[in-house]
Amino acid sequence: MESRIIETNLPGVVIIETDFFRDERGLFIESYHRERFAAHGIPAEFVQDNHSRSAQGVLRGLHYQDDRQPQGKLLRCIRGVVWDVAVDIRLGSPTFGQWAGVELSEDNMRQFWVPEGFAHGFTALSASADLFYKCTSYYNPAVEGAIAWNDPDLAIAWPVTNPTLSGRDQQAMSLAEYRADPAFRYP
Repeated sequence: MESRIIETNLPGVVIIETDFFRDERGLFIESYHRERFAAHGIPAEFVQDNHSRSAQGVLRGLHYQDDRQPQGKLLRCIRGVVWDVAVDIRLGSPTFGQWAGVELSEDNMRQFWVPEGFAHGFTALSASADLFYKCTSYYNPAVEGAIAWNDPDLAIAWPVTNPTLSGRDQQAMSLAEYRADPAFRYP
């Protein structure tokens, strides 16, 4: 099975389209192939898999783990539909504060690679959505951070206006606050 890499406006953040086979029995997809993914700059080692289920209108993000234990994520929606976003938070980067977004669904089978140095968030567009993702480092709450999903300096074109947020995400910092004490610097 072949994978196609679609570059985004953020260097290193890519959309992955993988061939899959569907018939009356169901479907088959080779969702990860170490050698092929490594050839496209996606790490050859993941240490943790996560599965997140969200109701329609839930928005999670924009999350990151700082440079003490940064975390890259390879994401795939295995049920329903999500709008997934990556934001460059590497201070000094030519694309600092810019974002890339993609619709991931159980039908399109797309994957989204969000490397270290980028914040990540998503919102569920279907009644329920399951997002499965592989991580390059372990979750560590002591090094996590969050930037406000609706910060006007980011101007992300979210397909929701009044999402359901966690308490942590309601208290997330602005991009200006992040800039004063950044977790990542470029290069």
